[in-house]
Amino acid sequence: MEDNHQKNIATFIHLSTFSRFIIPFGNFIGPIILWMANKEKSEFVDNHGKQAINFQISILLYALVIGLLSVPFFIFNIFNSFDFIDIDPFDGVHFNLTEPSPLLYIGGGLGALAILAFILELVFIVIASLKARDGEDYHYPLTINFLK
Repeated sequence: MEDNHQKNIATFIHLSTFSRFIIPFGNFIGPIILWMANKEKSEFVDNHGKQAINFQISILLYALVIGLLSVPFFIFNIFNSFDFIDIDPFDGVHFNLTEPSPLLYIGGGLGALAILAFILELVFIVIASLKARDGEDYHYPLTINFLK
């Protein structure tokens, strides 16, 4: 049975990932500092620290993959649709909005996937924090175990 101090440290490890909204790379710095300072004191804290760090590294890798996949679609769409704005000095300016490129839909779909993944990440962090507060173990879904 874990005492309240261990539960609080494990909860703060998960919640410290929200520091990325204030500090660049705070989602790595916060959990690593808390985990490194307390991993020897409790196996419960050690497990939650590893889970939080593994999840943040996994999310970074997934975001990089989605970003690398979506960039070519947007670049090809830009070069493919130079006729988007047709400027004719004698006839005026015409916008061609009738035929968007299928590449734009693929890139937009990947962007929507990234937004969905961000929302799910926030939900999983809150769930992990609540589980740590209650003294339960939690394993983030789709996490690659870098730290074992």
